Amino acid sequence: MALATPHQRVTVFGPAGHTGRFVVEELQRRAMNAILVGRDAEKLSRLAAEYPRFEARVASMDDVSSLDRALAGASLVIHCAGPFVDTAEPVIEAALRARVHYLDVSAEQRVTLAAFERFAEPARAAGILLIPSMGFFGSLGDLLGTAAMSDWPLADEIRVAVALDSWKPTKGTRLTAEKNPGPRSVYSKNKLTPLESPPPSRFWNFPTPFGTQEVAAFPLTETIVISRHLRSPEVHAFLNRSALDDLHNPNTPPPVTAGECGHSDQKFLMEAIVRKGAEERIASVAGRDIYAITAPLVVKAAQQILLGEIRAAGTYSPGEIFNAEVFLRELAMETSSLHFKVQLPES
Repeated sequence: MALATPHQRVTVFGPAGHTGRFVVEELQRRAMNAILVGRDAEKLSRLAAEYPRFEARVASMDDVSSLDRALAGASLVIHCAGPFVDTAEPVIEAALRARVHYLDVSAEQRVTLAAFERFAEPARAAGILLIPSMGFFGSLGDLLGTAAMSDWPLADEIRVAVALDSWKPTKGTRLTAEKNPGPRSVYSKNKLTPLESPPPSRFWNFPTPFGTQEVAAFPLTETIVISRHLRSPEVHAFLNRSALDDLHNPNTPPPVTAGECGHSDQKFLMEAIVRKGAEERIASVAGRDIYAITAPLVVKAAQQILLGEIRAAGTYSPGEIFNAEVFLRELAMETSSLHFKVQLPES
């Protein structure tokens, strides 16, 4: 595995959060250099004691000078501190001022749209990359859809479906839901339109061990990033009904560690189906812990950028900027501890 050079440092916002901790551990595992940034000095101090090789800096979203200090000497920032509807804009603006690449793990559609519509031109002018939604929701569906699309220049429909054996939401997930009460959008007839209420449902035949499941429309940021670069008039996303019930139940407990690595035992399966006429191509991934898998996704992306493998400026979708098939296959080899498997169409 190639390594980023020692002087290249990655600033991590929200390193003490549930997903942020996985990101910090992945940076350590890949021997990368990091700056840990949070608003709570006590939490940050405890975390820094676990990772003495990494520097810690205190910063607040409403203190511009502290954000600038947090990015001083960094080459790239990974933003994990949601709800992103409150935090993405100040961090992106700080990244623009510092001229450092920006990646986040947001699943919030408004935030990802803004990255394209408001910040693409400033990013190009600053010579930096903005890649929003480089987490489980967003990048995985986009990478799968891109890999399935392969050499097709366009498709009639792209559908992404996720099955979870359970969804034990983190505190951050619940807070994000509270901050984003409005209707989400689907991509239909070549434009974003509000999701129907109630969301339409159907049955989906997932591979073993999930089998046939009732799913409901659940469009998150994969709808945005896919429609930005793959030519299809219809992009739809679904989640199995039992997982939605877990999410909507206020009594569902948070994830519980099931091993020394800190991962939970929640299993997931994601499929992307690309259709052109009567022909379909399917790509899928299966693994464990939707929060933990975000870490190798976003850190691998950061590593490729820092190694100079990606040379571009502006806002890009994950599937647009990375070689989707290669990225997924390498990720599967590099994350064996997460039991991450990839099935792609034959070339």
